[in-house]
Amino acid sequence: MDKIRMVSVMPQVFAHRTDMVSEIWNRDVTFEKGHLYLIEADSGMGKSTYCSYIVGYRRDYAGQVLFDDADTRDFRVRDWVEVRQRHVSHLFQELRLFPELTALENVQIKNKLTHFKTEAQIRQWFDRLGIADKLDAKVGRMSFGQQQRVAMIRALVQPFDFLLADEPISHLDDTNSRLMGEIMMEEAKAQGAGVIVTSIGKHIDLDYEKTLKL
Repeated sequence: MDKIRMVSVMPQVFAHRTDMVSEIWNRDVTFEKGHLYLIEADSGMGKSTYCSYIVGYRRDYAGQVLFDDADTRDFRVRDWVEVRQRHVSHLFQELRLFPELTALENVQIKNKLTHFKTEAQIRQWFDRLGIADKLDAKVGRMSFGQQQRVAMIRALVQPFDFLLADEPISHLDDTNSRLMGEIMMEEAKAQGAGVIVTSIGKHIDLDYEKTLKL
């Protein structure tokens, strides 16, 4: 997949509004593979909704979401499975980790499906992010910032054309934010992938090629 295009997309919840000022909603905007984007949003402007449209969890919108030239409204379950396993990796704002499992087990669950990274590579990421001592710790007993780092590692253990990072560093200090950005961009570059970062405030300090206001 080389591009994601949103054509006149408007969430149904905003359909009655005439005062919308957005560079995404009700516009024609394209995200291309190999490029880096930042989407800034005020609270309540649909940042999580936008992410849900890209990964197919919601369809309550007017307009079109196109992957290359394919309208995602026509996708069936098997198509979305293929998208989520091989084309779009999503780092969720709410993380969606299993609290009863260890940090390593949370990553291994996905890696056993994709067989994309070796355990040595995964352990190296844990070490670089300063959580090597948390490999065998239950995620439910870790801080939110530590969980964010685990969730990012999990997002990277698959092939992808686009990485969608939703509020990836909201609970991290500058040092860990920088480290997450470095690892994320290293992997995206290795795969020739596009990266879309969303934020309602603090965001990773990267060389964004385009910033869009939601």
